[in-house]
Amino acid sequence: MIPDVSQALAWLEAHPYAVKGISRGLERETLRVTPEGELARTGHPEVLGSALTHKWITTDFAESLLEFITPVDGDVDHMLTFLRDIHRYVARNIGDERMWPLSMPCFIDDGQAITLAQYGTSNIGQMKTLYREGLRNRYGALMQTISGVHYNFSLPLAYWQARDGVTDINSGKDVISDGYFRLIRNYYRFGWVIPYLFGASPAICSSFLQGKPSALPFEKIGCGYYLPYATSLRLSDLGYTNKSQSKLGITFNHLDSYVAGLKQAINTPSQEFARLGLKKDGKRLQLNTNVLQIENELYAPVRPKRVTRDGETPSDALLRGGIEYIEVRSLDINPFSPTGVDEQQVRFLDLFMIWCVLADAPQMSSAELQCTRVNWNRVILEGRKPGLTLGVGCETAQFPLDEIGRNLFRDLRRVAQTLDAISGGSDYCNVCDTLVASFDNPALTYSARLLELMLAHGIGGAGQLLAEKYRGMLIQEPLSILSEADFRQEHDASWARQRALEAADTEPFESWLAKQR
Repeated sequence: MIPDVSQALAWLEAHPYAVKGISRGLERETLRVTPEGELARTGHPEVLGSALTHKWITTDFAESLLEFITPVDGDVDHMLTFLRDIHRYVARNIGDERMWPLSMPCFIDDGQAITLAQYGTSNIGQMKTLYREGLRNRYGALMQTISGVHYNFSLPLAYWQARDGVTDINSGKDVISDGYFRLIRNYYRFGWVIPYLFGASPAICSSFLQGKPSALPFEKIGCGYYLPYATSLRLSDLGYTNKSQSKLGITFNHLDSYVAGLKQAINTPSQEFARLGLKKDGKRLQLNTNVLQIENELYAPVRPKRVTRDGETPSDALLRGGIEYIEVRSLDINPFSPTGVDEQQVRFLDLFMIWCVLADAPQMSSAELQCTRVNWNRVILEGRKPGLTLGVGCETAQFPLDEIGRNLFRDLRRVAQTLDAISGGSDYCNVCDTLVASFDNPALTYSARLLELMLAHGIGGAGQLLAEKYRGMLIQEPLSILSEADFRQEHDASWARQRALEAADTEPFESWLAKQR
């Protein structure tokens, strides 16, 4: 089932410099909760700066849903320490509130009571809040409180020069984009390994179901439900997904066709969302009634990205400069790390991304793309089930998951040896040696370890236990890279940037919004 990557791996071993200079970044989401483990009802703390313009600390869907962002970094340890500094600072500045250490939300009694993220009076700030209003009305607020970690990855120009003869980024943008799309196709085919190893949402609080029946064979656990072999309910149809988007037919073969599919989705009227209406009692309910309000509404486990310029849409940025980096969106919050992600995960993703870009990846139709979802769903709902098998695309042949995993790690270890040779250490090989054992012993996976904790303490109890532990750790730890002065300076600068945006807006919101694409 694993493609033959031997020639590509031999090439990598002969050209190790090609992967020297990988760039990465992390985005971690987390709910603010009370000491009792309930959703915080307070607004985004002013002391943390402007959620609209702060470089490191912002909000996602709700006022209580924090998001921490690291700058692009070439050093794994430095990036993770930077992220930990953000956590340390926030822990000391949110009073007696805690950061929820799980992907699935804490107990929430009424989804409509969730306060949408507020970004001030500027037109762009109002648009961001209205977009979230649309998400709440389309999919429900509870789904939007699910948290995850996003990992951003890019290869150095040296890779594309050595592998594909690219001379510079501008002239080689099509070749580079094709290479990243190859990575994405392999990610769809084999990325289920991420929830297998790191999925950490095998259970849900009863409030998440809101009394709705489910066809899944849940077992009761305190005030919630679990599946015995589940890895990541966050990635299931119960979680952060949208089944209606499966009909869009967006593929990952070429930049032009991908962007065309995306643009069609944001310009195609939806009968379902039209029934919601644009306004009710004079209040806007969504940005528009199209299939996607904006491009970011497309739910996907991985996205091709480029940093946008002012006023530029993500797809226009891609057309302008090609794919700049890949955003991996399948990581649950790591409940065993105070920052929701650890070094082992980052180094594994480095290895897997390189493997995905090296391995051959035949083009995929939208139908085959949907077939890959079968494997993901099996792993998500019963990944630790003894004897579980997975298929290849839409074919009927089945292969044992543990056998596929061990074969994949044989390749990953060769990539690890190359990266370790560059750094002069053994960090990447150690990651391979540790993680491959999870295919012989599923009890080592994050989901199994977390479920054991939940069975002992309850879903909410496990979350509260970890939240309290990490709060105590982070409050006591000194800042390492950033300083209190750095945070104060960014606090002041972020509020100044927000005020400047608000002062510069002279056009009424409704007329400004009508001009947006």
